[in-house]
Amino acid sequence: MMSDISRNGVGGGGQPGRIGIGLELDETHLKILEVLRENGRISVAALAERVGISRANAYTRFEALRADGAIKRFTAEIDHGRAGLGITALIFVTVRQQMWKQFRAELARMPEVEYCAITTGQHDAMIQVRVADVAAVHTMVTDRLANIPAVKATETVFILDEVLRRPYVLPGDGRQASRQARRPAPEERGEVPLGKMRFVGAAEGRAALRKDD
Repeated sequence: MMSDISRNGVGGGGQPGRIGIGLELDETHLKILEVLRENGRISVAALAERVGISRANAYTRFEALRADGAIKRFTAEIDHGRAGLGITALIFVTVRQQMWKQFRAELARMPEVEYCAITTGQHDAMIQVRVADVAAVHTMVTDRLANIPAVKATETVFILDEVLRRPYVLPGDGRQASRQARRPAPEERGEVPLGKMRFVGAAEGRAALRKDD
């Protein structure tokens, strides 16, 4: 498994602040990342087979991706509903501009915060939280965020359904989608789509019968 590739800890994320080795990613590197996106625990042998390279080459390239920082760490993806965190909300925050340091420090002490990004537009930051129920979101916004001096205003949006989530995207994803979009329809390729019927006119059928005679 990938977690066994390196005794230095693939899952540990490497050394904090380590500078990359300047690796230039080629198509093979990107293919490795594409395979790992589907299964981060794939074995070296299976990875090499999927990419079409030798096992030694796969191992060397994988370690280079780690050393460069292109692969930061391996982690598990959980079902938040099964874990008891059925409510997800986005909280947009307006921050007092001289108090960003305090805002960051207070946010780091909130374990229910999954993600935070500084944004452009009407608000200054977006926080994504996962909690057990709506009451927990209300408590966080009114009792905790509202009491942080750095927070000037908030706006909360509940997520009803997470339609799509990818671990990461790659440069070739857009090109692949474009190729698929340009692919002719089955009818244009002379194929009959599953579940559809093609009717033959009576005159055409009689002509075929006459040929057989």
